[in-house]
Amino acid sequence: MKKRALFTIPISLLLIAVMVTSFFLINIKPATGNISSAQRLAEYTKPAVVRIVDYAVVQWQFNDNNPDVKAVFNQLKNQTIIGGSGSGAIISSNGYIVTNAHVVEFAKMKDEDIANEAFKQLVAIMADYFKEDYQVAYDYLVSYTQYSDIKKATKVILPGGDILDGEIKSYGAPINEGKDVAVVKIEGKNLPTIPLGDSDDIQNQDNIWVSGYPAAGDSDLLSPDSSLVSSMTAGQISATSKKTEQGSPVIQINAAATHGNSGGPVINEKGQIIGLLTFRGDTVNGQEVQGFNFAVPVNTVKEFVNQAGVKNFKSDTDKLFKEGLDLYWGGYYKHALAKFEAVQRIYSNHSEIKQYIANSEKKMSSSKVLWSDYTTIFYIVDGVSGLLVIILLVFTFAFRPKQPAAAAGNTNPAPAPVAPVVPTAPAAPAAPVNPAAPTTPVQPVAHAAPTAPAAPVDPTVPPTTPAGPPVSENTLSDLTKDGKIDIQDLLLALQEHQKKQKKEEKGE
Repeated sequence: MKKRALFTIPISLLLIAVMVTSFFLINIKPATGNISSAQRLAEYTKPAVVRIVDYAVVQWQFNDNNPDVKAVFNQLKNQTIIGGSGSGAIISSNGYIVTNAHVVEFAKMKDEDIANEAFKQLVAIMADYFKEDYQVAYDYLVSYTQYSDIKKATKVILPGGDILDGEIKSYGAPINEGKDVAVVKIEGKNLPTIPLGDSDDIQNQDNIWVSGYPAAGDSDLLSPDSSLVSSMTAGQISATSKKTEQGSPVIQINAAATHGNSGGPVINEKGQIIGLLTFRGDTVNGQEVQGFNFAVPVNTVKEFVNQAGVKNFKSDTDKLFKEGLDLYWGGYYKHALAKFEAVQRIYSNHSEIKQYIANSEKKMSSSKVLWSDYTTIFYIVDGVSGLLVIILLVFTFAFRPKQPAAAAGNTNPAPAPVAPVVPTAPAAPAAPVNPAAPTTPVQPVAHAAPTAPAAPVDPTVPPTTPAGPPVSENTLSDLTKDGKIDIQDLLLALQEHQKKQKKEEKGE
């Protein structure tokens, strides 16, 4: 067995090492490189941050013959557009978006209220055009102008450039009127999403990021495509227990934001929405002061999400895109490309996917090896290795060679004398027999039954003669007085037997 073990044990250990190594390799997670948490959050969430444009088109009828005023109306095509834009976040793959109520308030306003707001805008345009006092222009136009038609619209502009109609499914109230939350629905599937967090878990000075489309980020110097790119600013939570005059809770943050950011998500370090930006602090000397912005807590937002019957869950697009980004940042460009192409197949208008596909293709030659691709091969190797280990161990310890039988004359010293055994004395060679004299046949000697080994005997104590009938003359004794019965004793016994036979023959 020792010789076998010298061969089988090292091989078994080697096979076990192979199994452990393969298990380790297939469970290695791709490294994500030196990418900051803020950059990860920006890339994960950017595809789900949308711009919302809510507006109304008011058609005017001018009832005076003033040619100069008519000329301005013609330039305006007898209509004015009133509305605004804000931000929002997609929270379900089938197109539900959360934003502020005041971002989509024109869709909920009465026609008369919209006409009044649009008329104020019209008066301002005329007063500026004719360099006239606002009140004078107002008094003139109110006498000769009335609206003839109002068309409302809520448009959602996705980061990929798609412009879709939005339908309001749940609505709170604008700022200072109630909870500034709305849920908007667009048509779509496999859309990118951002998960909702829990605003009860936030603490002062938690790191947060505000994402959206601030108007201050728009410029005539930028390309039209730039309007589709959201901005993200970083900050911390400044206060968690403030309320509006109506008693609605708000979160104060110090991240930079401005109009256009309204309705945009406030995101925590886990990539979850913990609030929606709703309003800024008061101006000082007519100037906005950054660092004093407020958000509706996400738990308030959830009230309206539940009213709309929305389920917040990640889409396959989110999962594949995130996996692709992690692989890309880790240098596994071949595998990242496969993930990005899968995203493109299920959601072709993803805002970031084309650029990542192009970058992955360029870097394909330097792609790292992903061991999990060889999982099947590793499983086969592990199975074979495990089977071989079992066979080797069984061969080493279970199958032992048979021990050869001891030779008849090979006797080991007994730990103690054993009781004498009564063998059958072999017949001595017959002496020459007188043919005339009768012969005495040799009596057969019966073999004594084997006896069990006797208990060890103290050699210092002289043996005692056991009680009972006298020992038969055919009993083999220790004739050599060497403490054991062996072949020498047997020869002496035979000699004694022959002598007795000769004496008996002479006596006859």
